[in-house]
Amino acid sequence: MTERTTTGDLHGVRYEHASMRDARFVEVDLRGVVMRGVDLAGGDLDAPWLLDGESTLLVNGVDVAPLVEAELCRRMPGRALRRAPDPEGLREAWRAVEDAWAAAVRRAEGMPGRAVDVSVDGEWSFAQTLRHLVMATDTWLRGAILGIERPFHPIGQPDGSYAAQGGDAATFSETSPEWSTVLAVRADRVGMVRDLLASIDADGLAAPRRNPWEPAREETVRSCIHVILEEEWEHLRFALRDLVALDEAAAG
Repeated sequence: MTERTTTGDLHGVRYEHASMRDARFVEVDLRGVVMRGVDLAGGDLDAPWLLDGESTLLVNGVDVAPLVEAELCRRMPGRALRRAPDPEGLREAWRAVEDAWAAAVRRAEGMPGRAVDVSVDGEWSFAQTLRHLVMATDTWLRGAILGIERPFHPIGQPDGSYAAQGGDAATFSETSPEWSTVLAVRADRVGMVRDLLASIDADGLAAPRRNPWEPAREETVRSCIHVILEEEWEHLRFALRDLVALDEAAAG
């Protein structure tokens, strides 16, 4: 198969009687795309923003977004609490995601070889995912909530949001840290969230903050915590998906 990478604006393009078999779309805006008479057998769609409460995805006339949301929450106990409005609900939500990640780390460490450093289909490795969560916590807790001027730890794994805002690439190390270092920094950030939630009350959750990527947009401490929880659960989903792929590859 000929490999070709296409970038740019394809808004309004119409494809008829075309084969896109085995094509791969990465970080592509497909909002409002209409498909008719398509064969999606074996397709694999990953759309985190589908579940933001405002989107729909119709498959044969059925909105599957609520079905996907319910199934993910069934598979991942505690995920449904990620948007809890009150302190106790958020504390319970954080305990659940901490436990889920602890189990995932044990699973990854128990796999043969250096599974934590293996990339699946060009995605972040398990270790890189934990490093990204360090950055996410630094962004929304240390930066947005606590107002620390230089919130980022150098082992953090930046994503497109950081680059899009003109972030300084020199903030982060160009070398991959040891796994033990990743675990230590990650544990420190997890503890920071736990400590914040242990003492916060309803007034503290409602306190205003600025969006770290859009300073003119107001957030609350509550909404910042919601973002942290969303990052935790979505990246856990990605990490578990890739661990399954590594298990299947090892089994032959």
